[in-house]
Amino acid sequence: MKIEHIAVLCGGPSGEHEVSLKSGSSVADALREHFPRVDRIVLDGRDFTLPLGVQCVFNVIHGEFGEDGTLQAELERLGVPYVGSGPAASRLAMHKVESKRVLAEAGVPVLPDWVLGRDASIPADLAVPFVVKPAAGGSSIGVTIVRDPGKMAAALDVAFELGLEVLIEPYMSAREFTVAVWGERALPVVEVRPKAEFYDYRVKYTAGCTEYLVPAPVSEAVSSRFQEIGYRAHRALGCRHLSRVDLLWDEATDRAVVLEVNTLPGFTATSLFPKAAGAAGIPFPELCRGLVLQAMDDFSTIKG
Repeated sequence: MKIEHIAVLCGGPSGEHEVSLKSGSSVADALREHFPRVDRIVLDGRDFTLPLGVQCVFNVIHGEFGEDGTLQAELERLGVPYVGSGPAASRLAMHKVESKRVLAEAGVPVLPDWVLGRDASIPADLAVPFVVKPAAGGSSIGVTIVRDPGKMAAALDVAFELGLEVLIEPYMSAREFTVAVWGERALPVVEVRPKAEFYDYRVKYTAGCTEYLVPAPVSEAVSSRFQEIGYRAHRALGCRHLSRVDLLWDEATDRAVVLEVNTLPGFTATSLFPKAAGAAGIPFPELCRGLVLQAMDDFSTIKG
């Protein structure tokens, strides 16, 4: 079947709305090099209507609604093929607590953690420094590194603004890497070197605030190991088409852990997934086209 009409969904109700708009523009422009009609549809909330004749949806709505399985379930109800993981994997990956449990059970290395509800007591064995983050969400929104116990309450307040549970992890002083998985293939590893102390929302999406090294300057053995860990994490959560797996590596001890799995990574000019694809010789328009073809093939297989 000839593919002629694609819809790119962007925006959405989450705090990552502006980033999603940038991803949407980048993806729509790329897809127009391959398909006759590409509609960029901006959502301000959760409501949307697809134009008649749309054959595939390329969703880049990050965070709430677009990344947590809600939109995916609606697209499946409509019977429309879409790029990315299904409802169950999307929901699981967005919830850091549950996804870490699944990863650990699959033998994927992760950090120890404490999970707090609003009325829970702070663990007595908690030692600074540590990281406080919402149990669900992305783009490092609501994440705080706590070095002074006196600032714990403020960090919890920030995280609880975004959900009913908070995840606390020991701070690991280490190099940061990311592994992009495209289909059944782990792409070249990217090292992330933020110029600030923490790779937060502002640093992630501001040009010039972070140095990205791709391929990462590590040995072939280490790179292959990271790719293997990333692919295992992708498979453990049941991801489909694409994901980006963030890792920390303590070079002195050779300890590597997975921070999180992103089922809907950014697709802006500064995003890591396109950088990894570029290092593998895959131009951005071809990357986006390939994802559409994967989505259509999967839909045809399921439908058939």
